[in-house]
Amino acid sequence: MQMNTIQIQNISIGPKQPLAIIAGPCVAESLEMCLEVGRAMRDCCGDLGLGYIFKASFDKANRSSIQSYRGPGMDEMLGWFKTIRTELGVALTTDVHEANQAAALGQVCDILQIPAFLCRQTDLLIAAAQTGKVVNVKKGQFLSPAEMSSVVEKLVESGADKAGIMLTERGTFFGYQRLVNDFPGVMDMMGLDWPVCFDVTHSTQLPGGGAVPGEARITGGRPECAPMLARCAVVAGVQALFLEVHPNPSQGKSDSATMLSIDQAKALLPQLAQLHAVVQNQAM
Repeated sequence: MQMNTIQIQNISIGPKQPLAIIAGPCVAESLEMCLEVGRAMRDCCGDLGLGYIFKASFDKANRSSIQSYRGPGMDEMLGWFKTIRTELGVALTTDVHEANQAAALGQVCDILQIPAFLCRQTDLLIAAAQTGKVVNVKKGQFLSPAEMSSVVEKLVESGADKAGIMLTERGTFFGYQRLVNDFPGVMDMMGLDWPVCFDVTHSTQLPGGGAVPGEARITGGRPECAPMLARCAVVAGVQALFLEVHPNPSQGKSDSATMLSIDQAKALLPQLAQLHAVVQNQAM
């Protein structure tokens, strides 16, 4: 079968389409900060001919420490999303953690994202599919690429193929506080006939690597590896990239060890646009 193309507002994601960029802060810390990041990424992507989708989480339910900041909550974020859409005119996506959240989020978001640790939760997948919005599922760190076929089957059976499905690679656990990206596995996921997104910044995580005895546990990271991984993913032929971007990553309330600054993201995106053009030309 030929890979499907999904349509989100004026953005097409699929074969022979411009590279799509999903970017924003890991967690929404304030409306003003979301607008700052979203505006910068929108303008940069627009100048490069790349599709742009804004992403931020309203609740980081899977944190290393109970003391960590989780976000503004869904009710407040629904209002923020409406303002972001109105002021920036961009497509939106966020994580859905519970089945009872899907309907409300589907009213304001264009893509509902299923977190990696929840990718096998059948009720959550069904609820997201029933909103009629595109569903993006992150591959669990504990799954092989081939096992994502069962996730796709659940979504198709629930009607998600009408709006569209996307799968995201974000690294696999290998037991030594590091995530490893399996690029042959990325190719295998593309064989499931839906666009594949590569999560650049989460792939640089060192789970538990920032833990300090007696202090709140955090996840470490190697953000200096993000440009290399992004370039590899584009050369591998993915249709979308996910980047967590923050005005001041070291001060971020979540994923401070892995996020890119706005300036770093703006420096990287032209390289990725050029690489994508080369890959597209070779595929013709």
